[in-house]
Amino acid sequence: MKTLKLLPLAIALLIAGCGEKTPPAAEAVPAVPATEVAAAPAMPEPAAPAPAASAEPAPVASAAGTGDLVKGEQIYTSTCLACHGAGVLGAPKFGDKAVWGSRIAQGIDTLHTNSINGIRMMPPKGGNATLKDEDVKAAVDYMVSKAS
Repeated sequence: MKTLKLLPLAIALLIAGCGEKTPPAAEAVPAVPATEVAAAPAMPEPAAPAPAASAEPAPVASAAGTGDLVKGEQIYTSTCLACHGAGVLGAPKFGDKAVWGSRIAQGIDTLHTNSINGIRMMPPKGGNATLKDEDVKAAVDYMVSKAS
């Protein structure tokens, strides 16, 4: 009976935590002047990895570029943190490799689809319908990069 009394509170917290929040301007990523970019030494090209003999999926973190991870972090902070930061209603906690491992094993496409369409207690797009699919994918890529 006590569970039924707490259910409306849990739902209210979930709804209040989801949605678009604008991060403070102080958290904005500073732009690098073009003179500093030009002065940076060139990084050598990494050697191509040898083909793997196993049928395991490729690491998910490599699927996203650095720019996407920065964008993903911003979206995570503004929308996803409310539930994934604390593991609300079974959401996999941010950075928890043990919990994320089985989800990552399903493949990045499955994670993207579930995040866009919703799964179990998670609403579509984390409750922020204004997000584009690419934004949701960037947030997922960011969370996976911190759990793999």
